[in-house]
Amino acid sequence: MALIPSQVLRVAILLSYFSILCHYKALDMPAHQTYGGSWKFLTFIDLVIQAVFFGLCVLIDVSSLLTKGADSREQERQLKKLIGLRDWMMAVLAFPVGAVVLFTFWTLYLYDRELVYPKLLDNFIPQWLNHGMHTTVLPFIIIEMRTTHHSYPRRSWGLAAVCLFGVGYILWTCWVHQVTGVWVYPVLERITPLARVAFFSAMTAVICIMYVLGEILNGYIWVDEAPGEQNNDFIRGKLK
Repeated sequence: MALIPSQVLRVAILLSYFSILCHYKALDMPAHQTYGGSWKFLTFIDLVIQAVFFGLCVLIDVSSLLTKGADSREQERQLKKLIGLRDWMMAVLAFPVGAVVLFTFWTLYLYDRELVYPKLLDNFIPQWLNHGMHTTVLPFIIIEMRTTHHSYPRRSWGLAAVCLFGVGYILWTCWVHQVTGVWVYPVLERITPLARVAFFSAMTAVICIMYVLGEILNGYIWVDEAPGEQNNDFIRGKLK
């Protein structure tokens, strides 16, 4: 896919995330006023991750165009660092967290929506915003994966980072419960302590599976692309 259409796609996706975040933060919901605010919800954390990730993608596109034709090793080195950070975010955060949000939300929603998204929330959150938070996340990230080759880290390191994120969020959820006496998600209120341990363990396993699936999908899409080849073209300012 040509560079210019890819840039337009990334800018459009970034603007859509800004719109979703602004509308979400503008909601007058009681849960936003309690301890932890919006940051206790994985959906909101994921929206921030996606916005930062696509912001970084747009920054790389702009930097590539501005430095096109320039023969500067320092600029090339800085651009390589940005590309490395972008690829790490794609592998460890953007794809697996986005996939987990979509998978867990819609699985629980279809089973019993009261476990994760009580019907009362329909009075606060319009349908388009709900889909913007829980549905379009994965298609957007797959579009980015299809337009640009991303180099994944060594699997052991990638899985360790994903597990660290997952365990960190679980501990944060438990801390919010410790402070407020209320679990972030209704499903956690309805199950026994042992079942919560099993649930948290299953979610950690799921995010690790999503990481591996993302790595496999990226490799499948770019099976004929030598690792780093497209990134080097970015640095040289070439147009595909």
